[in-house]
Amino acid sequence: MDTTPLDSTPADARALPAVLLALSGALVAGIQAGGAARGFDDVRPAHGFAFARLASGGATVGELADHLGVTKQAASQLVEELVRKGYVARHPHPDDARARLVLLTDRGWACTRAADDAAADTVRPWIELLGPERFHALCADLARIAPGGPVRPSW
Repeated sequence: MDTTPLDSTPADARALPAVLLALSGALVAGIQAGGAARGFDDVRPAHGFAFARLASGGATVGELADHLGVTKQAASQLVEELVRKGYVARHPHPDDARARLVLLTDRGWACTRAADDAAADTVRPWIELLGPERFHALCADLARIAPGGPVRPSW
């Protein structure tokens, strides 16, 4: 029987935020390093969060701003940088003549594939450490408790 008072916090609950943040940081660093090793050394982690939104059919600057949790001005500056680097292009919006749709270019898709490969490389040692069954169970459990909505950086 659990005799922990309701107002106290178990050690695991206190340790979990630091563990999750450390894993998140390791994953972002691994993707960043793996992308750079694959020839994409001119992107930042924030670009990857933008690519994740754009990969689902593109977005307007306003939609990208909402996804990233930034102002439209900041999202516009990020898009301009990605256009200059050749990762995205602006196109007429099919449903709104006033809006522009931001889409990944071939280079943007190649960078996205490189990031996916780098993520797999980063996670592989975790799978080896835990074993495939435990790792799968961990992923399933985390997916059950993760909030819905956009995956965005914690600015």
